[in-house]
Amino acid sequence: MAFNGHGVWAIYRFEMARALRTVWQSIITPVITTSLYFVVFGAAIGGRMTEVSDVPYGAFLVPGLIMLSLFTNSIFNASFGIYFPKFTGTIYELLSAPISPLETVLGYVGAAATKSLILGLIILATAALFVPLQILHPVWMIGFLVLISATFSLFGFIIGIWAQSFEQLNFIPMLIVTPLTFLGGAFYSIDMLPPAWRTVSLFNPVVYLISGFRWSFFGEGDVAVGISLVATLGFFLTCLAVVAWIFRTGYRLKT
Repeated sequence: MAFNGHGVWAIYRFEMARALRTVWQSIITPVITTSLYFVVFGAAIGGRMTEVSDVPYGAFLVPGLIMLSLFTNSIFNASFGIYFPKFTGTIYELLSAPISPLETVLGYVGAAATKSLILGLIILATAALFVPLQILHPVWMIGFLVLISATFSLFGFIIGIWAQSFEQLNFIPMLIVTPLTFLGGAFYSIDMLPPAWRTVSLFNPVVYLISGFRWSFFGEGDVAVGISLVATLGFFLTCLAVVAWIFRTGYRLKT
C-alpha cells in the first residue's frame, strides 16, 4: 500500500489545530510557569551559588527548565491526542481507515513533537531575556531537542493507549517523570552530590538526557555526551518497539 500522506497530514493538522484552540494552556501557561521557576530559583539560589561548573547559575538553569517543560508537554500532548479518540469511541473509525500504524504514529507523534519543539524554542527565547546565553553547539542542541521531543512524544503515545481513565493519563507524568526530572540534575549538577548519591543518580535515565542537552550549551555535562546520545537513542528505539508491539497485538486499541 502506498504511503498515505493525506491521512498523516489530516491527523497532524487536526492535532495542531487543537493546540491553537487551547493556546493559553498549550503555550502561555508553560511559559509563565517556567519563568516563575527561573525567577524563584535564580533569585533564591543564584544569590548564594553564583556558578556551577564555571557556568553562571542563571544560565545553568536554562537547559534543565527547557527539558522539564519538554518532557511533560511532549507526554501530555501525545497521550491526550490518542486517548481522546479512545474515550469518545472514534478510535474505531481511525483503525478502519486506510491508514497504516506507521502513518497514524507519524501524525500524532509528529504533531506532539512539533508543539513541544515550538514550546522549547519559546522558553529558550524567554530565558534569553533573563540571562545572556551562549550555545556552543547549536546543531547538537537542535538535534537533542528534536530527538528528545520525538522520544517523549512516543512515550506519551504509549501512555495514552495504556490509560483507561484521565487519572491514569496523568499518573506517570506527574508521579514518575516530574520527580525523576527534579532528581536528574535539572537544577544542579550531580557532581555536587556525595559519591554514593551520585552513583544512585546515574541509574536515573533522565540524567543522561539533561546532561547531553546541557553539553550542547556549555560543552560540559554530568556524563559524556556520547553516553547521553546512546541513552537517548536507546529510549527512542525502546518506545518505537513498544508502539510496534501495541499495533501488532491491538493492545487496548480494539477493546
